Amino acid sequence: MSVSISGVHILVDDPEAALSFYRDHLGLKVLNTVENGGYTWIVLVTESQPEVQIVLEHPHGGRSQANGEAVAALLAKGELQMVNFQSENLDETFERVSAAPGAEVLQEPADQPWGVRDFAVRDPAGNLIRIAQA
Repeated sequence: MSVSISGVHILVDDPEAALSFYRDHLGLKVLNTVENGGYTWIVLVTESQPEVQIVLEHPHGGRSQANGEAVAALLAKGELQMVNFQSENLDETFERVSAAPGAEVLQEPADQPWGVRDFAVRDPAGNLIRIAQA
């Protein structure tokens, strides 16, 4: 039996700002956009792993009001799990991503004691994103 990852959801409070970050600056491709109940889910993929879908979703989309507010509060605090990406050209990716409106650079490209060279940013919603040299 073989199991693999088919998708990852990233919570965002401003879909347009998130789309600009992930599509225009990180270089992901839009696969699909789904509207339901006043909320939008944006499905993105990478060129190197098009089988893995990255879904941008609003904290209130598909949740009760109370649960949406709880998730939104965690998002606002930057307390959700980080997302890790790889890049063939880390320095070029850093230049593009660090120029994104709303992005906050936490760490410039550096060699890490765990054996990778990477950098860390927060996306416009406050999610921690680490990108490593492939």
